[in-house]
Amino acid sequence: MQRILLGLVFLGAAALGWTAQPHVVLVMADDMGWGQTSYNGHPVLRTPHLDAMAAAGLRFDRFYAGAPNCSPTRATVMTGRTNDRGGVENHGFALRLQEKTLPRALRAAGYATGHFGKWHLNGYRGPGAPILGTDAHHPGAYGFDEWLSATNFFDRDPILSRKGKFEEFKGDSSEIVVAEALKFIGGQAKAGKPTFTVIWYGSPHSPMVAAEADKAAFGALEPNSANHYGELVAMDRSIGALRKGLRDLGIADNTLVWFNSDNGGLPEIKPGTVRNLRGFKGSVHEGGLRVPGIVEWPAQIKPRVTAYPAGTVDIFPTLADVIGLPAGALLPTVDGTSLKPLFARELPAREKPLGFRHQNRAAWIDNRYKLIWPKVGGDKFELYDLVADPQESRDLAMEKPEIAQRLRTALLAWNDSVQASVAGKDYPEGRVDPKHPESRDWTTAPEYAAFLPQWKDRPEFRQAITKAGTKGGKKQKQ
Repeated sequence: MQRILLGLVFLGAAALGWTAQPHVVLVMADDMGWGQTSYNGHPVLRTPHLDAMAAAGLRFDRFYAGAPNCSPTRATVMTGRTNDRGGVENHGFALRLQEKTLPRALRAAGYATGHFGKWHLNGYRGPGAPILGTDAHHPGAYGFDEWLSATNFFDRDPILSRKGKFEEFKGDSSEIVVAEALKFIGGQAKAGKPTFTVIWYGSPHSPMVAAEADKAAFGALEPNSANHYGELVAMDRSIGALRKGLRDLGIADNTLVWFNSDNGGLPEIKPGTVRNLRGFKGSVHEGGLRVPGIVEWPAQIKPRVTAYPAGTVDIFPTLADVIGLPAGALLPTVDGTSLKPLFARELPAREKPLGFRHQNRAAWIDNRYKLIWPKVGGDKFELYDLVADPQESRDLAMEKPEIAQRLRTALLAWNDSVQASVAGKDYPEGRVDPKHPESRDWTTAPEYAAFLPQWKDRPEFRQAITKAGTKGGKKQKQ
């Protein structure tokens, strides 16, 4: 009789979408700067749904993308390791299949896994095209059971690939991927299965194309900025739809939702995107790396704001700690650390500094101090006190030589470790798989050639396809 009663309890819980393990949703904006929320004081943009999420969860005032542009940061989310370790040197580089990834680990732990939106870890440059089912580096190869994805950024009325089958959609891209993700989450939750869902927006990346209603409040701005902010209005609205959808499914309390951007804001958008920080996307200064970051988990997190430095490299180690993944779920050399203790209480200081390496530049953040290496291999280093000088306006390398030397020694040792990873020393084979692809443009790749005639007039592809054709013509003349 007791077993029957317990069985009925669990059946009832499954019907309500309850699981002992938390549902997890990772949400990432594309090119959203640290200053682009109303909770952070933006002068014209209003983000009521992100504001509500920040008020209900743990809001980071010092959250860092893994790198100052897109593919590298996405690699850090998937691996808990800085981007160069897994071969993602820059945008449009493929993540090595030899890496141990978060979706693979969670799938092994019983999670249903889904990816929705921008991928950009399969080695293609150019605007977001639907991913081929034959692509050896599609999201499924890294552990996603379901995926509806594009190679890179995507905009209104997109073409997306559902596990290799191309589908055309109408409407705002942010709202489309959230609606599709909620279908996935709802179906699995009703079966009582925990879900791991990645929603990677294509907004507010260029080309900026917002609905008239969404950009109506920005009529005084130049068109590109108005469209950019209009895209953020729609993206924020989709955050509201996601949070409401989780409540409607009855799983919001036991769902961990993590929001951040993939890099700093854009310099050409006015009003500014990074508030008072130095630098923009592409820079290892704060404006290129510091981004909005929020974690909401009603069952476990009491609302507050933290100045604790954290970043996308911490996502995998944190979830491994929360869910209880085995130590072997991650490679031995990991750059992130678990933030689980921070969910319950403030921590005095971060024990593991945050390292960044991107396009022959590096940076090292050790709590209040930040060391910048403008050219890896060079002799020049810059030191900043991020608490007293978040604008990085005063180089303290000469004034505080002891601190500069301590951080320099740590950064150089970390850089040597990254170099060993780049050479494949972290893998059982001790080397990089020779079949790992080079970065390339999909517009000139033979596997996409058959689609170019039907896509050449689509606004998101027109310029790239025309440019590729011009290059091809010049090569033939030579």
